[in-house]
Amino acid sequence: MSIQRIYLAGPDVFRPDAAAHGRRLVALCADHGFTGVFPLEESLPADLPSPPAVAQRIYQANIARLETCDAVLANLDFFRGPEPDSGTCFEVGYAVARGKPVVGYIAHGGSFAQRIRQRFPQAVGTGLVDAHGWQLEEFGLPLNLMLGVPCRIVVGDARAALAVLREQA
Repeated sequence: MSIQRIYLAGPDVFRPDAAAHGRRLVALCADHGFTGVFPLEESLPADLPSPPAVAQRIYQANIARLETCDAVLANLDFFRGPEPDSGTCFEVGYAVARGKPVVGYIAHGGSFAQRIRQRFPQAVGTGLVDAHGWQLEEFGLPLNLMLGVPCRIVVGDARAALAVLREQA
């Protein structure tokens, strides 16, 4: 499979500078010989009647974008707590189900439990349980096994992950 178009998944669409950041990611993809597809709706039709209609439009557009891409580059770092963005996780799962390679990136190494302890110590109890007594996943993977098994996870930034994706192309 030849990799040419890459869907750029991640919570980056929520950044205050989302459009500019998306353009930087697309340019970085071009530097690596790829066409980056950033899923930001910069302009929506004015005739959408309600927030649910806007959400439906964005969902459909992102699925269509994913379908046109050969692979996914995913920012899987913690977002709003000790887990990756849920929308990004859906996009990764969709891509995996469609047989598309996924390379994710995280800022810090270590197992999932170690990473939570380092960045969100208040969320962890003693041993392998969280602050609420629920089991803390520890398989030596940097993320939940449903992401850590099917995806190649790179410690670093988008540039480092693109270099890995370039090796796979």
